[in-house]
Amino acid sequence: MSTPRIYIDGEAGTTGLQIRARLETRTDLELVSIDPAKRKDELERKRLLNSVDLAVLCLHDDLARAAVAMIDNPTTRVLDASTAHRVAPDWAYGFPELNFDQSQQIAQARLVANPGCYAQNAIALLRPLVDAGLLPSDYPLSIQGVQGYSGGGHQLIDAAEGRGGEHHLAGAYRAYGLNLNHKHLPEIVAYSRLSAEPIFTPAVGKWLKGFP
Repeated sequence: MSTPRIYIDGEAGTTGLQIRARLETRTDLELVSIDPAKRKDELERKRLLNSVDLAVLCLHDDLARAAVAMIDNPTTRVLDASTAHRVAPDWAYGFPELNFDQSQQIAQARLVANPGCYAQNAIALLRPLVDAGLLPSDYPLSIQGVQGYSGGGHQLIDAAEGRGGEHHLAGAYRAYGLNLNHKHLPEIVAYSRLSAEPIFTPAVGKWLKGFP
């Protein structure tokens, strides 16, 4: 059996670097990298995306959609870390604890969307209550989330740790997404089986990663 080959599209970003760090010591798989000089070469990216067993997308939403459109090899599996495909048809939601069958669905799927951080925590609390009939699907919910600054990428990390310029989220505690239209809301609604959209207000605290 051949060694699985994995290409991380966007490996120079915060998420890509962390995924690569977790995989690069593995001897049971092969990590494929793009020549740094060709990172913006669409033909080279397409060649790599179609040459591997698994493409991991660590890109902004529009770039992730464009990358998927480049893949015409039916044997290339895709794991998308962006928000782009989390509620899209034909994509498995990569939260194995969602229900009894979800792990099998993920294992068999060619296209898997990685859950959002806030969404995964909300769904883990809400879905069992809705399924058990303890929480009406239309109940007027309010969700407040606080997490570390690493999710904000290089600019926020540098600002929070005293390097580089200012960032509007740098500080001990900063709320954001106050227009109540956070990008994790669609998956929270869909996978918690809610019929009404909750009020969701996220914030960033002065610690690197995770939730308090």
